[in-house]
Amino acid sequence: MKKNIILLFLTSLMLSACSSEYEILKSVEAVILTADSSIKAVDQTITFTVKDNTGADLTGEATLYVNGEEIEGNMLTSATVGTFEVTAKYLGVSSVALPVRFHDGSETNFVRRVLIEDYTGTWCGYCPRVAYGIELAKEQSHNVVPVAIHRPSSNPASPSYDPYNYNTGELEEIINIPGYPKGMLNRMTQWNFPEPDNIAQAIGLTQGGSKMDLALETTVSGGTMNVDVNVKFSQDFSNLKLVVYVLENGLIYDQHNYTTYYGGVDILVNYQHNHVLRGVLTPLLGEAINGTETVVNNVYTRSFSVPVPANVANAANIEFVAFVVDAQGKAINVRHAGLNASQEFEEM
Repeated sequence: MKKNIILLFLTSLMLSACSSEYEILKSVEAVILTADSSIKAVDQTITFTVKDNTGADLTGEATLYVNGEEIEGNMLTSATVGTFEVTAKYLGVSSVALPVRFHDGSETNFVRRVLIEDYTGTWCGYCPRVAYGIELAKEQSHNVVPVAIHRPSSNPASPSYDPYNYNTGELEEIINIPGYPKGMLNRMTQWNFPEPDNIAQAIGLTQGGSKMDLALETTVSGGTMNVDVNVKFSQDFSNLKLVVYVLENGLIYDQHNYTTYYGGVDILVNYQHNHVLRGVLTPLLGEAINGTETVVNNVYTRSFSVPVPANVANAANIEFVAFVVDAQGKAINVRHAGLNASQEFEEM
């Protein structure tokens, strides 16, 4: 009897040891290696993730190899241009090789956005048409950046009085399109009438990559606006200019409306006017960027520290729009930011 008890005890120990050993040596059917990007500029970092076929994260336990050489961790940076083959191994199982590339900056494409400058007026009964078109465009894309330029009179006695009038006559002379409203895409292309029926024209200008991007850092404190505009290039440019707008949202004022939009009611009482141009931190037609700055992989920075414009009703509703124009005055790319923004460049 004692002998049988000892035998059962030993058998139990063996089974327990086998079970424990089985868990430790559990097989993996597949090792899956992915990267946060397959292509980046030199000196940038590619981060890798390793998972099994069930989705379990193995990154901390797997070993990574670059061109057959083991590396530490799960990140790769290169100071030179080139393509590298990366594999991951876990419990003797290797992933499929993943090629990644570092380039000199010229292969980078950025998100493309469209600037819509809406020449409007509270007195202008047909102007809500463009405003409605902008709303439709924004519903289809986050890459639509509107600016409402109110015109044409600051004289309260004038039938075309607008309390938000901002003099952009210098720009309008170049555009040379009489009357209001007029919606301009990327400054120099007229949005086809009727704008709400031609959303595709605006959205089309957000498609494809851009070889330039902007990123803003903004604060407003103690009546002072601090704005850093950073511009990055992935090809060489020349004859560029920077334009920086100060806008205000949430302005309430009656709006005439002779259209069928917004219920076809005239007047739109207590209408909320957004993206209203209140100031320009650069010359209206742009501030020249030195050609030595507009080259591949360079970041140009222009900083402003100026008082909040006196015409701003509520500094908490300030918005900034920055864009770069070419020699013909056409906006190449644009970015908008609210208060206390700290933006990154948006690579595609």
